[in-house]
Amino acid sequence: MDEHATEYAHVVVDELPDAPNPTRHKKEVDEAVGATEFGFNVVTADPGEKVPWGYHSHPDHEELFYVLDGSLLVETPEREYEVAAGEAFFVPRGKPQRAVAGGDGCRLVATGAPKATDGAVIEEECPECGETTGRDYRAEEVDETTVYVLSCAACGAETDRLTPGP
Repeated sequence: MDEHATEYAHVVVDELPDAPNPTRHKKEVDEAVGATEFGFNVVTADPGEKVPWGYHSHPDHEELFYVLDGSLLVETPEREYEVAAGEAFFVPRGKPQRAVAGGDGCRLVATGAPKATDGAVIEEECPECGETTGRDYRAEEVDETTVYVLSCAACGAETDRLTPGP
């Protein structure tokens, strides 16, 4: 018997709760349906919002963004790409990138696999100590809501708080 999900699942994406993130909405469809082999998120971002963690890479995980509406700007070490509605952008494992919503914002599908290895390595300049470091994060409950608190791995300064929804 297969150890993976054995039941069919059907969800209304817009009715799913938001996950902690820096965008207006992040719907974790994979979690809602019990997917075990791939990640699948629907993200709605306002202009300039990070999608989702800033400059990062996934050492053992591939990503694919498909833009439904608006545009997504993806920065890589080589250049910046503008990904318009109806276009897709693939990020190979281990390759760094930073994505932000374009001038009109965007709605996109973000997928990745294998799901079990989606850990991100974030390397950005710390606004407090100025070092280019990774980020540690912890989940914190604030008013019965889970918030992800990111901090500089070098000095411990808080660098971001990711909350669900608007």
